Amino acid sequence: MHASQILYEDNHLLVLNKPADWIVQGASTDQRSLLESARMYIKSKYHKPGNVYLGVVSRLDSPVTGAVPFARTSKCAARLSEQFRNQAVDKEYRAIVSGNPLSVSGRLEQTLLRRPSDTITRVCQADHPEGQLAILEYQVLSCSQGCSLLKVRLITGRKHQIRCQLAAMGNPILGDRIYGSVDNFPQGIALHCGRLEFDHPTTKDRLNIDAEPPIYWPSHFRL
Repeated sequence: MHASQILYEDNHLLVLNKPADWIVQGASTDQRSLLESARMYIKSKYHKPGNVYLGVVSRLDSPVTGAVPFARTSKCAARLSEQFRNQAVDKEYRAIVSGNPLSVSGRLEQTLLRRPSDTITRVCQADHPEGQLAILEYQVLSCSQGCSLLKVRLITGRKHQIRCQLAAMGNPILGDRIYGSVDNFPQGIALHCGRLEFDHPTTKDRLNIDAEPPIYWPSHFRL
């Protein structure tokens, strides 16, 4: 693990800047696991014998980059997981999308459907018995060459939520083929978790953790 990936570290927490095409947890033999890489880092740095505990409290899709927190104790894992469940964590993303949204800012509230056998998430009727309410807010930061850079604040945390809702708006994320993008992107897709804000599980201090987007993002979109 490169030192530049470490965004925050203490005896209770480890927050990493995930590269594209790494899975957070449960990788097969041909996938790179952020969790296993973090465990090896902790084991080597602190000369820990045996297994290293790291609790997964939040995930990013494999092609998505950005901040991912791990808890170094079970107590911290429980407390931080509770904050995520209660929507007490402020999650801010950057997304480069095709085209220009009709409004420079907006709030998307839709019902999404994702069954265990599905490979993509879909917008469904509000009264669908298996649907889940999904809410996000977006703001257009800049536009260039038929693309737009959005700031996205995630209110709920549904699987593929941002990818699905922006595509349904008519502005798929660059490189996201399964949600309709026809634009190439150097690696993964143009979605990055750029900021996490939450209460430290032990000290209760409010942490604001920023993650820079990958170097291959266009320079005019690296705000």
